[in-house]
Amino acid sequence: MSVDQQQGQSEGHGSSSVTIVTEPGSVAEVLGNDGPFADNKPGFRARSEQQELAMAIDKCIAENNILVGEAGTGVGKTFAYLVPALTCGKRVILSTGTRHLQDQLFHTDLPVVKRALRRHPKVALLKGRANYLCRRRLEMAMHNPALRDPTLSAQLAQIRNWAGQTDTGDISEVLEVPESSPVWSYVTSSDDFCSDHNPEDMPGCFVTRARKRAMEAAIVVVNHHLFCADLALKEGSFGEILPETDVVIIDEAHQLPDTAAIFFGRRLSSRQLFDLARDSHAEFLSEAPDVVEIKDRSEALEKSVRDFRLSLGLGQRRDAWGAVESQTTVTAALELMRDSLELLFEPLDAASVRGKGLESCRRRCLAHMEVLESYTDSRDETYIHWFETYRTGFSLNLTPQNVAEPFSSALSQLKCSWVFTSATLAVNDSFEHFESQLGIEECNEIQVDSPFDYKKNAMLYLPANMPAPQESTFDAAVLRISLEVVAASKGRAFILFTSHRALELAAAEMRRSCQYPVLVQGQMPKRELVDAFQSMGNAVLLGTSSFWEGVDVRGDALSCVIIDRLPFASPGDPVLQARIQGLQKNGKNAFMDYQLPKAVLTLKQGVGRLIRDVNDRGVLVICDPRLQTKEYGNTFLSSLPDMRIVQKPESVERFFEIENHE
Repeated sequence: MSVDQQQGQSEGHGSSSVTIVTEPGSVAEVLGNDGPFADNKPGFRARSEQQELAMAIDKCIAENNILVGEAGTGVGKTFAYLVPALTCGKRVILSTGTRHLQDQLFHTDLPVVKRALRRHPKVALLKGRANYLCRRRLEMAMHNPALRDPTLSAQLAQIRNWAGQTDTGDISEVLEVPESSPVWSYVTSSDDFCSDHNPEDMPGCFVTRARKRAMEAAIVVVNHHLFCADLALKEGSFGEILPETDVVIIDEAHQLPDTAAIFFGRRLSSRQLFDLARDSHAEFLSEAPDVVEIKDRSEALEKSVRDFRLSLGLGQRRDAWGAVESQTTVTAALELMRDSLELLFEPLDAASVRGKGLESCRRRCLAHMEVLESYTDSRDETYIHWFETYRTGFSLNLTPQNVAEPFSSALSQLKCSWVFTSATLAVNDSFEHFESQLGIEECNEIQVDSPFDYKKNAMLYLPANMPAPQESTFDAAVLRISLEVVAASKGRAFILFTSHRALELAAAEMRRSCQYPVLVQGQMPKRELVDAFQSMGNAVLLGTSSFWEGVDVRGDALSCVIIDRLPFASPGDPVLQARIQGLQKNGKNAFMDYQLPKAVLTLKQGVGRLIRDVNDRGVLVICDPRLQTKEYGNTFLSSLPDMRIVQKPESVERFFEIENHE
């Protein structure tokens, strides 16, 4: 590869030359320079890419089809789907990747579009149960000895004060109590605890209120976790929403296959078992104080759960169940835990007629017994059997080998329009990888490039003579390159790592050697960390997976993104190992058909952090030499925005010198 060569653009890729023919009242006209947004949104300018995407979505909705569409950074895909959604006159479910994006869509983007269009359909925000306060659980928590710690007690008091004022019960309103506080697990609605109660038994139930608003709304904003839970019929109280919709729009659709795998699978965790034991004890006190077997056997279950966790070793671990299922200490502890569940079920079953609380505990106990039975049935090869241990807990997981079959079945049952969109769905201009994961066989496709001028405003630096990632000198070389580039950019950089180990090693040295402020993932909540980075203006932020996507820093504060390695998933991951074996068993090339496309999409997400606005300029640095030494490197390069490639540090220095003189 020659120095400063141009990265070629595939023929037919992109839409910057497309002429949009607008019809009166069309979504393209609405998003044009003479449309309502020009008068109602400061700084709005028409983008042909946005108009083209909006027309494709509008057509999909009108014809009741399926559309898969990639929209490069800056296209404005949110408005491109909101305009058709609000003008189609149909009932629409909007699903996005995270609760944060869900709140932004509902509280910021939707109001702007509604004002511009002068349309005011009824809209609703719906989240999973765990995002809503449960008044009954709050009252139980006020008497729980586990929350007597002064900090937790103070947080509980703040929640109780808020509970008397809130209309929604949405815990995101409580800014004074951190999202990570353990108090929330004691006071929020739980499918285990709440799903058996009737609405008339729960006056003021926030989940019931939210569900009612959603059932009455024309536009419902959800997130992928709730959407998939509903689709898999795992969260019964929300299971009536999807069959009544006309249109489903999935934003950040690249996240959907992994989220769907969670909800089409099954899971049993130590937290679920501890909650069952503690709730059973609480219901024994209030509904059946004479049935002392419930108290004794709840305590026995708690002990057996702790013993089983210890049998899996002291450290944190993520592994296939087959790695430990033959160990006698593990199997003996598992058998005791199973026996404890069965013994607790007996008095719960007998006493369940005394109250809804005991009946709920009985149902949960039976469900946990069924999951445990399925988990230990190694004959079922349609699921991947794996476990994960945390500092004091564990989870036993059954993950589908492939979600294509259950998802496509659910998709076919919902006779509505489907729109899947994201900035990262295509690999080398093909949607095959994404569509095959979800079992999408017949659909329309559209790919619109970013309107940003990457050739003029961005540069891809591939450092020459880098050691291979498996060599012992690689991390040191990445650090050296990073310090050189950060010096040239005067801070203003994200350094993205594919492992926590590499992050920790680099963070220690960067704090010693870097002359600019160094921020590291984990030192404060993500949102606060990004805000601090932007406000400082010359900081360097080091992060792993959670910073590869969903972070939007516009302007001069971010002018450089450095990526250490190509983001291939860890080969030691039990789910990946099982999927590779499954693909190989079916005669497929696991690397080309699964591992490579998944890594390409992840890299595209990381690259997308660099240019977030039309005036942004920046340098992308990828330290992994496999981009140049391996044949598959071309697959990565051809999937990235079209920008100039350099291999000498002097080219990077000149880029920033020119910027400083402008």
